[in-house]
Amino acid sequence: MKRKMSALGKASGCVSSLAVIATLVASQHVAAHGYLNDPPSRAFACQKGLNKDCGGAQYEPHSVGETAKGFPATGVADGKIASGGITLFAAMDIQSASRWYKTEITDRTINFDWYYKASHPATKYEYFITQNGWNANQPLTRASFDLTPFCFVDAGGRQPIDKPQGSEGPAREKHECQIPADKSGHHVILGVWTVDDTGSAFHNVVDVNIVAEEQAPDGWRTVGNITPTQTLLAGDKVKARAMTGEGESAEYSTEITIADNEDGKPENWSFKLAEQINRSQTLVRAGVRGEDGAIEPIKGVNKLFAKAESGVNRYELDVLMQEDAEASMRISAIATNLELKEGRLAMPFPVLTNRKMNVEATVFNAANKPVGVMTQLVEAGSTWLNVDVRSEPGTHELKLVGVTEDGRTTRQDLVSVELGGEGGSQDYDFIYPQGIEGYQSGTKVLSEDGNVYECKPFPAEGWCQIGGHHYVPGVGPSWTDAWIAK
Repeated sequence: MKRKMSALGKASGCVSSLAVIATLVASQHVAAHGYLNDPPSRAFACQKGLNKDCGGAQYEPHSVGETAKGFPATGVADGKIASGGITLFAAMDIQSASRWYKTEITDRTINFDWYYKASHPATKYEYFITQNGWNANQPLTRASFDLTPFCFVDAGGRQPIDKPQGSEGPAREKHECQIPADKSGHHVILGVWTVDDTGSAFHNVVDVNIVAEEQAPDGWRTVGNITPTQTLLAGDKVKARAMTGEGESAEYSTEITIADNEDGKPENWSFKLAEQINRSQTLVRAGVRGEDGAIEPIKGVNKLFAKAESGVNRYELDVLMQEDAEASMRISAIATNLELKEGRLAMPFPVLTNRKMNVEATVFNAANKPVGVMTQLVEAGSTWLNVDVRSEPGTHELKLVGVTEDGRTTRQDLVSVELGGEGGSQDYDFIYPQGIEGYQSGTKVLSEDGNVYECKPFPAEGWCQIGGHHYVPGVGPSWTDAWIAK
């Protein structure tokens, strides 16, 4: 206890510098990006649909928690531990006893598994856990945690994946750690990935419910979740596929068919599937464990439990959706007097659809090079859209792809467009982010701000392949790390 108090005292002595560090973080974003995949970080649980109202974290779990290294002595400020002090992800710092989904921990031997959207060599990994008696309704601070990590992995400056630096992929190895024997119930685990060749570290918090001792009396262990994230229609099917060490088990798999629109509401089909599992199985159950240990279905996220004798170690959820055969989308009559001015044109075109759709429009020149692209969610009916074109006069094609909001149906249309007027557009290879995985030094892209940018030479060229907000040329806060304005 004396050592913990000493560490806390040291940390509090550095608080005056933390605000300064936090203000510098925005200029220190690097190409490294990643998140705890299993158990899922708070941000990754947002993307999986387990958490709601997450702000930007839902779309960029790999960027959450990127901050200056040095925790707990220096680094991220108290109250900003989950977000890394990045405003875009401030929702992650909201803390209450009921705000976030909790992963049930049934075995004190835990394997932490990272996924990298852009890998970088690692110095070390550290795992901290909240103190016994911590206040789950107070913001996360250093005082919330035991400041001696319960698990430490010396990464030795090695690449964490079997691919070149900057590549995307799963971790080469998991980190086997032991949850301290005195920890039970609701806790927050803080995983810190310290990047070796930059000044940054990634802080990922994981919300857990430690019930390792509770498994023995009744034998149930968590093997998955029924997470309802979409509305289904009559005739759609949902299947909970039971997986064992030998593949899928037909005996323990369960399927339901959606009967009507009420059935298809996310909370209703999740409840219906959980009920069907409990009716048809004895060694598998679905629902939420109550204080009395009973597992009962709810209208929401239902956990899946299995007993060891079933052989089931996880579940996968398959949704089979029927195509909406009556959905339609087409380009209505398009103007014939469209003219470029200095090689540019905001080209208007009408879209007619009988469903709400995500629409992507691409204009190709005679050489099939994309010279304009836009995306927009449109309501059913007639909608006028505009696509910014940079090209030379001549024959073009407008390609339209529409996908219904639920993703079940795709429609396409193509029309020829004659563009007159004057040339003068700058040359470029891609409209950002098309073909991003192939960007290299010298690649020129047309960005969303209407300007052309060139990928920097080695060693910065790998950063051009990093998607997400930070590196959008001319727009993202760190775009100058990767791009040169032309």
